[in-house]
Amino acid sequence: MAQPFIQPTPIAPLAPDGFSVILLGTGTPRAYPGAAKPAVAVAVGGQVLLFDCGCDTTRQLIASGLMPQRVRDVFFTHHHYDHNAGFPDLFISSWRTHVGVIEGRAQAMRVYGPSRTREIIGAFHTALAYDIDLRVAYNKSEAAGAHVEYTECNTGVVFDEGGVRVTAFEVDHRPVEPALGYLIEFGGRRVVISGDTRPVPSTVRHAQQADLLIHDAYQAQWLAEIAQAHPAQAVQVTNPAKYHTTTLEAAQVAQDAQVKHLVLTHHIPVPLATPEAEAAYTAGMADIYAGPITVGRDLMRFDLPL
Repeated sequence: MAQPFIQPTPIAPLAPDGFSVILLGTGTPRAYPGAAKPAVAVAVGGQVLLFDCGCDTTRQLIASGLMPQRVRDVFFTHHHYDHNAGFPDLFISSWRTHVGVIEGRAQAMRVYGPSRTREIIGAFHTALAYDIDLRVAYNKSEAAGAHVEYTECNTGVVFDEGGVRVTAFEVDHRPVEPALGYLIEFGGRRVVISGDTRPVPSTVRHAQQADLLIHDAYQAQWLAEIAQAHPAQAVQVTNPAKYHTTTLEAAQVAQDAQVKHLVLTHHIPVPLATPEAEAAYTAGMADIYAGPITVGRDLMRFDLPL
């Protein structure tokens, strides 16, 4: 019988031959209800790889059943705060044991990302030094789990273990540079995460015949209407769009790459979760790309049978 002060924690099973993608956060730097800050979990080959780490990531990992303690490898697309501000929480939460449920991380966390990743994520890690020292000395947490190993690589294979291969490629999110997308391969299946970017040939090239393309998107007409209605904030509304991809451009990327399924995320602005709103958000996309289009929502899961 469960103790009355402990809530049951659902734990999702991990199959050594499984390949699933879970959208942990589909939002942006602006705070929207129901749209956590960006993060994508890939449960593949019996492990959990995390791509980006917005400030809601730990809670979303728990909600998904994947659990933060299973995460050792974190891949950053770039270093806007909405993509990395959850790292301190994840670092400690993945290290700490969920008593009676799942063991904590007893090895160094491995962090991958573009140039300056060590500097930026290292600053988060340094800020935790006082807390880390106490947990090792007083709470007897595994000392090996207190460390971070860094891999900075803008192009090429950055992870290749147990049949899982992750390849980084550069995208265009200027003035943020470099910024990356990632290709994840396992068992003949291919998933591409675009990161935040303008439409670029490198995404098309790496996403050729991909089973799943997760691409950022904004609704250009909606943003224009918001800017017109609020001229004092027009620059704040429209400038971010200059380094993202419109819904129609995302459809063209998917068509050019002949991907099997397009999933939109990092919504600007986040559409209501109604058929009417989603139809308006994706208006015109089906005229460009004939495959299935999904408006990504937090905790959506995509299973890729092998």
